[in-house]
Amino acid sequence: MKASRITNALLISIAVVIILIFGKDLLIPFVIALIFWFLIKEIRKLLSKIKFINKHISVMVLNLIGFIAIFLIIGGVVKILSVNIKQLSESMPVYQANIDGVIASLNTDFNIDITTFIKEFLGEYDYTNLLKSLFSSLKDVFGKAFLIIIYTLFLLIEEPLFSKKIAAIYKDKPDQRKETTTILNQIDRSIGRYISLKTIISLLTGVLSYFALIFIGIDAPLFWAFLIFLMNYIPAVGSLIATAFPAMFAMLQFGEVMPGIWVLSVVGAIQLIVGNFIDPKLTGNSLNVSPLVVLIGLSFWGAIWGILGMILSVPISVMLILIFAHIPNTRSIAILLSKKGNVGHLNSEI
Repeated sequence: MKASRITNALLISIAVVIILIFGKDLLIPFVIALIFWFLIKEIRKLLSKIKFINKHISVMVLNLIGFIAIFLIIGGVVKILSVNIKQLSESMPVYQANIDGVIASLNTDFNIDITTFIKEFLGEYDYTNLLKSLFSSLKDVFGKAFLIIIYTLFLLIEEPLFSKKIAAIYKDKPDQRKETTTILNQIDRSIGRYISLKTIISLLTGVLSYFALIFIGIDAPLFWAFLIFLMNYIPAVGSLIATAFPAMFAMLQFGEVMPGIWVLSVVGAIQLIVGNFIDPKLTGNSLNVSPLVVLIGLSFWGAIWGILGMILSVPISVMLILIFAHIPNTRSIAILLSKKGNVGHLNSEI
C-alpha cells in the first residue's frame, strides 16, 4: 500500500510539473490575475469601511472601481515603461563601450590591477543578455495583458457564485458546509492581507528608490524603480538583485565607479530601512515560509517559468502553505514548508 501511494504521488508530481512547464502561457497570466483579484477585493473592503459607500454602492460597482483603478494604473505604467525599455535598449552599445572606462576607473580608484581578470570575465559573459532577458519577460507579460484582464474579470464574475456552489456541494451536510466556508474565508483573508501589505511595502520601496535614482541621474529611473518593486516580492535575494542591477548600470552609464557606489549606498539604505523597520511593523512575522523553501522555490519556479517564476515564487508558496494548513490531510506539508512549524495561527500572522 505504501509503495502504491508513493508511486501515485510521484506520478502526480511529474504530471503537475509537466503541466506547469507546458501550460505556463496560460498559468502565469492566471496567477497574476489571481493576485489582482485579491488586490481588488482588498480595495473593495477598504472602500466598504466608508459608511456612505457601504450603504449606497453595490459590491459589483466596487469591484468595477477596483478593476478599472488597477488596470488604468498598470496601463499607464506599461506605457511609460515601454519608453524606458526602448531607451535602455538603444543605449546598450554605449553601456557596453563603457566597460573599459569602468575598468580604468576601478584600477585608478582602488590601485588594483584587475583589468585582465575583468576583461576575461566580461569577454566570456555578455551581461547585457541578462537585461535583454528581463526586457523579454516584461514584454511577454505585457503581451498577455488581455488574457490577464479576462481572467481577472471572470474571477470577479464567478466570486458571488462560490458560496452557492459550496452550498450545493454540501447540501445535506450543513456542518461540513460551515467548516468548508470558514476555511475558505480564512484562506481568503490571509492571502489577501499578505498580498496587499507586500504590494504596499514594495510600492513604497520602489517610489523612494525612483526619487533617489532621479537625484543620482540614472537613465530610465522608472524602469529600475519598477524592477525594485517587482523584486521586493522575493525576500532577501530580491532586494540584493534590485539594488545590484541599477548600481551596475550606473557604472556603465557614466563609465565611472562612483555613481554605482552612490546607487548601492542610497538604494541599499532604502531597502535596509523599509525591510528592517517599516516592513516588520506593518506585517509582523507574516512570511511564515522556511528560508530553505524560499530558496528551493526560487530555483524551481525560476527553472520552469524564468524570471517571472522567481517573482511569483514566494506569493505562490505563501498561498500553498495557507491552503495546506487549513486542510487536515495536507496540514503536515504546511508544517514542513513553514518557517517555525507553527501553522496553527497563520490567520493572525498573515
